[in-house]
Amino acid sequence: MSVPRNIAEIIQHHVTFELECIDRMYLNVYVPALQCESGVAGFFRRHRGYPFASSALMDPMTKSFVAATEQFAKDHQVPLIPFHKGQRKDDVMKEQMRHFNKPEGVVFIGKAQEKAPVFRTERRRNPETGQRYPWIVRSTAMVNQYYWYCLDRDFGPFFLKFCSYFPYNAKLCLNGHEYAKCQLRQQGIDYRALDNGFVSCADPVRLQTICDQMGSEQMDGLLRRWLARLPHPYTAEDRQAGYRYELSILQAEFSLTQILDRPLSGRILFEEIIRENLDIGRPDMVQLVFDRGVTKKTPGRFRTRVLTEGVIPSLHVDYKNSRIKQYFKRVPDVVEVGARTETTINNTRDFYIGKRLCNLPALRQVGFQANRRLLEVERLSHDCAVGEEALQQLNGPVEVNWTTHFSVAHHRCARARVIAPAGLVPSAALWFRQSRSPRAACGAHRAIAHHYHSRPDDLRPATAPLARHDRENPQDSSLSSHPLRSEGGPFLHPHARSSLSARCLGSVGPCAS
Repeated sequence: MSVPRNIAEIIQHHVTFELECIDRMYLNVYVPALQCESGVAGFFRRHRGYPFASSALMDPMTKSFVAATEQFAKDHQVPLIPFHKGQRKDDVMKEQMRHFNKPEGVVFIGKAQEKAPVFRTERRRNPETGQRYPWIVRSTAMVNQYYWYCLDRDFGPFFLKFCSYFPYNAKLCLNGHEYAKCQLRQQGIDYRALDNGFVSCADPVRLQTICDQMGSEQMDGLLRRWLARLPHPYTAEDRQAGYRYELSILQAEFSLTQILDRPLSGRILFEEIIRENLDIGRPDMVQLVFDRGVTKKTPGRFRTRVLTEGVIPSLHVDYKNSRIKQYFKRVPDVVEVGARTETTINNTRDFYIGKRLCNLPALRQVGFQANRRLLEVERLSHDCAVGEEALQQLNGPVEVNWTTHFSVAHHRCARARVIAPAGLVPSAALWFRQSRSPRAACGAHRAIAHHYHSRPDDLRPATAPLARHDRENPQDSSLSSHPLRSEGGPFLHPHARSSLSARCLGSVGPCAS
């Protein structure tokens, strides 16, 4: 087995399995009508019939919701674990999953105090009557957050974080790869799992179809299914009146996983990527990756970061509030290694896309295209010799059916000795215009003449044209005289011709010799 030499060869010949899938989705769960002061006032006054809106009316709702949450934990024997500062919640989830033996259900409930947006009441005074009245304003407060870590038949592990204070916003976090694993198990298709991914699958086409079909309908169904099972902060009358939870996108990760045939290919791939693409974070390169114009007014830091965890490097590129990264995926018991290219979009407005979950198809297209374009930019920018070799093959001789030798060698645009003099023409023009030294001007003229006449076979003069009988003198096939054409010389403007002649021939004697 040969050792791969560049990125293009690895991607083309050493990738054994490839999958595009949504990775993590972090969704905002909220009631749209209760996100502003006027909406909150309308909820209490018009819907519930109170004469005024005040935070005092929120307190009974909060106590009832908290009591229902703790009672659920007692009735279903679900552990209620308080989180400590600096503690990784995923580690707690892994530890609790070892003791959970049900096909689906609530694994445990975590409790942590975090800052959240809330509504408060402040006392204002009427300037005309002097009477004081309550007024709803937006604010922030440190309140308890309840993390519901659950296991679903269709989506696998996920969590739903509920705020214990009005308007009881929540966050939903799920994983597309876990959804695909559950679907394969239900359909009886064998697969080999990678850490948050796949190594192989018995039916890769079906796996890719499952990943493509996961969308807003499945995510919304997951939320509705579990809201019906968990304690709800709003009553049935509130939900019938239109105060229902909706979903919007806070963060979305779109991943492209490529499994390589052996670890050596993975090491060579990342060595070449990091060595040849340290400038991938520059604005001119970022606009190629994300297919977006970058100007001086474009916000964000344009940079390339190479982060190393142990001995495994990762490449990070930023664009506004979004980023794209490349890193290794490996499991100790699995021989194959995976190269993950992942685009993380933290603000859909960066690409002029709305935040509602219904905009997921458009956001999916942006994320997956960014992954592909990054690999394409890295493949093309890795080694310029690849492009030169293809150009030489295009302009070289071609054998057809092993018998016919068809040559296109008369197209000499790809020859280096033809391209080199052409590159001297702009330099010579600059010398003629800027240099006041006649010796320098003559030196430029001699350099061009040397390149054009040192190899006669590179640029052969055109053959003499055939005699035309419509002329008065058929023997004279030369070009007609032109007032601006010197004898055997180039086509020059009269002032440029006289100036050049005066500089090269008249002003300095040694140059003419």
